[in-house]
Amino acid sequence: MNTPETFIFIGRSGSGKGTQAEILKQYLEKNTPSPVTYVQTGQRFRDFTAQNTHTALLAREVIETGALMPEFLGVWNWSSIFVDSIKGDEHLILDGMPRRLREAHIFDSAMEFYGRKMPMVIYLDISHDTAKERLLGRGRADDNHEDIDRRLAWFETDVVPVLEWYERDRNYNFVRINGEQPVEQIAADIMGEFQKIYGNNN
Repeated sequence: MNTPETFIFIGRSGSGKGTQAEILKQYLEKNTPSPVTYVQTGQRFRDFTAQNTHTALLAREVIETGALMPEFLGVWNWSSIFVDSIKGDEHLILDGMPRRLREAHIFDSAMEFYGRKMPMVIYLDISHDTAKERLLGRGRADDNHEDIDRRLAWFETDVVPVLEWYERDRNYNFVRINGEQPVEQIAADIMGEFQKIYGNNN
């Protein structure tokens, strides 16, 4: 694999996106010559809302009232990283974005601008019940029943249309992975799809 590639992990909260993104990151670092940039939008946004800027305080109020974050902040979250950090020779691994259809269209324009062809979209498919069970089990402060139900409902209304668009769009390599399997089997399934797309010499 001599060309820098782009990998997008999408799935319900609790689907294991971060775990599988890290496994892929380690594989790419070991087996390809390109550096890897790993964009964790969820963690970056949590770090941002912990600040005391005016925008961060307003964003925190949105979270506390249970409302949906405005789209421009989602776009800013990853686009500012692109503008500041992309050098052109790196693999990109993106965890948990884009989350809305209009954001996906803007992201598509970024891929065209940077000449990133045929990104691999990896959908880790788990049920609502499995997602809720995993989230309750990890014990994070925002993982209570009400917040979890709200985030999972947003997945159905906002993210599912993004998945449907990627599945139809021939400019993306869309793969659906059973995310309810053991971590090792999920990683093996992802690697199997990886080999189909990029060949057996990676």
